[in-house]
Amino acid sequence: MNTDLDSDFEQAYLLAERVFTQDQLVEFLKSGDIKQRQIAALKLSQIRNKEEAAALVGNLVGCDGKIREAVALRINRLIIGGYGEYFTEYYDRFADATIDINANICRLVTDSAALLKADKIFSKNYASKILSYAKNALAELDKFACRDKKYVINKQLFKLYWCLETMKNFYEFIDAESLKSLLEKCSEVKEYTIREKVAELVVLADCFPELFNKLSRDENYYVRAAF
Repeated sequence: MNTDLDSDFEQAYLLAERVFTQDQLVEFLKSGDIKQRQIAALKLSQIRNKEEAAALVGNLVGCDGKIREAVALRINRLIIGGYGEYFTEYYDRFADATIDINANICRLVTDSAALLKADKIFSKNYASKILSYAKNALAELDKFACRDKKYVINKQLFKLYWCLETMKNFYEFIDAESLKSLLEKCSEVKEYTIREKVAELVVLADCFPELFNKLSRDENYYVRAAF
């Protein structure tokens, strides 16, 4: 019997059953252990000030995956609930979390960022960071040889995928030439899911006829289906 696992589950259950004040939840986010931070993120139902928003966003990257996912979910729900103004200054954190190793976090953060699109400063800065991350992922892919471990390559493909996915909501905030250059390079990537995302962007942007013609004749059905 795994007593440590049983103990962790029991502690998490007891925390979930308890009622905490807003101040207690914020304090958990600042200095609690993994279970406390996770529970705090799941229970936090409002944001009263910038300090509380900072405590929550501070757990979006660089900590345990269970915390990151709970925080990503809570931020999404808070923005939907009308607290978006407290998160517009954190474009850098959102960009970092967009390429998290957990796809659930990537999706939650991408959806949350889209809800903040009306804030032009956030959108411009967020799109700039995402473009930079996409370029970096492409540069890393160019360095790899066949002998490199597949998971290393897949990690960069994963990042590139989510950068392109989020660009579908923010391509207007990227310089047209920079976007075209990126999409042209991505259209040569062997992994079809990357080309599929490029095709979707080409359709949305509707200003890259050469890429439209090229990808609409792609060998992969899912890439062609985007048109």
